[in-house]
Amino acid sequence: MSTPTRTDASHESRVADSHDLIRVQGARVNNLKDVSVDLPKRRLTVFTGVSGSGKSSLVFGTIAAESQRMINETYSAFVQGFMPSLARPDVDVLDGLTTAIIVDQERMGANVRSTVGTATDANALLRILFSRLGQPHIGSPQAFSFNVASISGAGAVTRGRAGKTVKERRSFSITGGMCPRCEGMGTVNDVDRSALYDESKSLNEGALSIPGYTMDGWYGRIFRGCGWFDPDKPIGRYTSKELDDLLYKESTKIKIDGINLTYLGLIPQMQKSFLAKDVDALQPHIRAFVQRAVTFAPCPECGGTRLSEAARSSKISGISIADACSQQINDLAAWVRGIDEPSVAPLTQALREILDSFVEIGLGYLSLDRPAGTLSGGEAQRTKMIRHLGSSLTDVTYVFDEPTIGLHPHDIERMNTLLLQLRDKGNTVLVVEHKPEAIVIADHVVDLGPGAGTAGGMVCFEGTVEGLRTSGTLTGRHFDYRAALKPAVRTPTGTLEIRGATKNNLRNVDVDIPLGVLVVMTGVAGSGKSSLVHGSIPAGAGVVSIDQGGIRGSRRSNPATYTGMLDPIRKAFAKANGVKPALFSSNSEGACPNCNGAGVIFTDLAMMAGVATVCEVCEGKRFEASVLDYHLGGRDISEVLAMSVNEARVFFGTGEARTAAAHTILGGLVDVGLGYLSLGQPLTTLSGGERQRLKLATHLSEKGGVYVLDEPTTGLHLADVEQLLGLLDRLVDSGKSVIVVEHHQAVMAHADWIVDLGPGAGHAGGRIVFEGTPADLVAAGSTLTGQYLATYVGH
Repeated sequence: MSTPTRTDASHESRVADSHDLIRVQGARVNNLKDVSVDLPKRRLTVFTGVSGSGKSSLVFGTIAAESQRMINETYSAFVQGFMPSLARPDVDVLDGLTTAIIVDQERMGANVRSTVGTATDANALLRILFSRLGQPHIGSPQAFSFNVASISGAGAVTRGRAGKTVKERRSFSITGGMCPRCEGMGTVNDVDRSALYDESKSLNEGALSIPGYTMDGWYGRIFRGCGWFDPDKPIGRYTSKELDDLLYKESTKIKIDGINLTYLGLIPQMQKSFLAKDVDALQPHIRAFVQRAVTFAPCPECGGTRLSEAARSSKISGISIADACSQQINDLAAWVRGIDEPSVAPLTQALREILDSFVEIGLGYLSLDRPAGTLSGGEAQRTKMIRHLGSSLTDVTYVFDEPTIGLHPHDIERMNTLLLQLRDKGNTVLVVEHKPEAIVIADHVVDLGPGAGTAGGMVCFEGTVEGLRTSGTLTGRHFDYRAALKPAVRTPTGTLEIRGATKNNLRNVDVDIPLGVLVVMTGVAGSGKSSLVHGSIPAGAGVVSIDQGGIRGSRRSNPATYTGMLDPIRKAFAKANGVKPALFSSNSEGACPNCNGAGVIFTDLAMMAGVATVCEVCEGKRFEASVLDYHLGGRDISEVLAMSVNEARVFFGTGEARTAAAHTILGGLVDVGLGYLSLGQPLTTLSGGERQRLKLATHLSEKGGVYVLDEPTTGLHLADVEQLLGLLDRLVDSGKSVIVVEHHQAVMAHADWIVDLGPGAGHAGGRIVFEGTPADLVAAGSTLTGQYLATYVGH
């Protein structure tokens, strides 16, 4: 028998071995200026640069986007028809791509039915476990799902058999786990009618105070034409039948002026349009209305568990699925390890692996019943990482967007270990990051800049971490910068008392937060910082709260519309030219009729990516030609929207175009370091850090004595953090009290007072472990935060 000859691979050069780079040439996505880079495969590459320099455009908009598009093209045209169509990025050459798995910092869905358990497969496995071992046995896994309602029905069905028509009686029954009272929401709501309308007015007089329910739109046409009540009659004089029709009438088809419409009472309409969504995901003015008009309380029937009585009655070792989901995940993992039943061994093994991944990644303090929409950006990103930690895939490109967001310096070390583990399995890891503690583990660094927006989009440095340190780039110069402890701290002007705080994991916390100074709340992720400042500050304290909620906006939204600046600008144009303000809106009367104010024409190509071409009529300016004949200070509206914030601030500050309201808002944008943005730049093109600062700028002009900021350094470069500290100082010096929830040591060192929570996360936290100045915290060294801050400032 002959043995095949084996050639030693080490002596033979194979073409396959030469593909060890991801090559990008001529990338022009967003602000990138013909960027070309060579990224080593099976290495950890970190992308640095100021916020808005083009990091996300290169990593997500170019490399990851093209990888996903090419994978989608491997499916049949039929399957592609059901998938989102992706356009090819504007790049000359992309070579050596592998399958890309994107782990971004987008908040997890705003669906109120989504929880940590449903988003990670843990709930699915638990439901199967209880359907097999739970006593009493109540049914299949869907009997334990709060998203499946119990329904049954019966009737006659007709079918052909042997040439004859036969009628048979059929019945069906589905046993679901949904609580019938709250329909699986966990909360019930009560609507305050006085917040919906002014009963002294008629509908035509503007009685309704619900956002968007005006009488000059579709709602007005429906109310006037339905015939069930008189729109000129004050609501307070309605009969009980008329009031019931206005408020509660179920969906009814009506015909008005030959148009088929659907009438729905105010309260069911609100349930459908506002209350079926996560309240935090609503637009700010709608969210304010809902919080004013609707009272939410835990469902009295299911106790907020969302589950039916039958689902709660079935137990394993005295634990129901509701009890299991409400436990802290590290406790639940211990309980699952105690289940020794050979018939479900593969199931418990898979469940243990998921739960242990939560603990390993630092999220053991969460519970599976935690609504997904309440997770911070960092928590959401780490939750998405869980499904990849135990993966056997290799030669995959993992793309991370600031994985250290929301992490205490102690937790960053653990995150670094996880990233290196992914790399060492033979994967390419691409990370967009700002924190030196995370950059330092890189095998390869790409620094973009030198500035942001149009001043960025170029590669300033490419090489090792040591090379970056001595490169002279903005990132290199700030890499080893450490903020010093303040030599003197401000004296408080008063105190904000919090007594008996018990929200989430807080343990009856009493604390006096000093006012008139910069206070920083610290502690490991999950220690109770946000619960204390967002959930426990007494009402009426004049608080302006700026949380981590994302900015939602279409490509028609821009900094001018988001900040409310466009209203005074339109009015100024209208006053100067004697016409209506609506003419100067590309979403209203002034829109180009050809592209409807979009500036581009979209051509749908079915399963292939749609094509966007610049509108030939308005040449991308979005406005009708006649509107551009009107000028203010020698500029038309399209020229104003093309200005940068810095240019516009000068333009609206003096001369004929002087507009105080717009000038004030522009000043806020400059203060947060967004002077380079153009007023008309679509929000969809802004980076995470730019969106965070845009949100901060909109709140700066609000009236309130206490500002609460939740991790304002998110997405900020080291150089931008210095500017943020200057802004916080100006706020305090103007008489405001500023409370910051933060992990960044530069902000801690700059504080006048620190409140440190811990010592751990979840039920291992929720206590005040230190109160005092940063210098005292460093000197004491008694907490994790104190130890890391001491190392940071060189003590």
